[in-house]
Amino acid sequence: MAVHTELTSAEAADRLAIRELFDAYAHCADRRDAEGQKALVTADTRFAVYMGGEGSEPTYVLEGREALTPVFADLNRYEATTHFNGQSTVTIDGDRATGESYTIAHHLFSEDGNRKIMIASLRYLDTFAKIDGSWYFAERKLLLDWSETRPSTPGT
Repeated sequence: MAVHTELTSAEAADRLAIRELFDAYAHCADRRDAEGQKALVTADTRFAVYMGGEGSEPTYVLEGREALTPVFADLNRYEATTHFNGQSTVTIDGDRATGESYTIAHHLFSEDGNRKIMIASLRYLDTFAKIDGSWYFAERKLLLDWSETRPSTPGT
């Protein structure tokens, strides 16, 4: 991982825009804004999920923005979600970039009359494209590092 002691204003702006892209994706997920999430990806985006973690075969792969509709809609089965974005690394090469970001995702739901929470440690391996001055996800690989489901008590 590179430590940047000097950045051009253009590179700093690109880095900020990519970080805002990470955060907008999580925000849209938590607000159930599927159209907002889809607006953050390229038309020909590729989205692969690895429920077995790094080194496993993809659980599924979706091609194209519209193929993401059911994935984003699937969040509606949860009463609430909260995605905390952590550290990220980005390497920029002109109008393309790659990066890795970490997210802890909380998913609250009820099952058989019991309130539960599923917590997942996720890593995203991303490829970005800058199109007409804006950054988009061109490819996302979601890796599930671990998850835990346990009873949850209602907040007071």
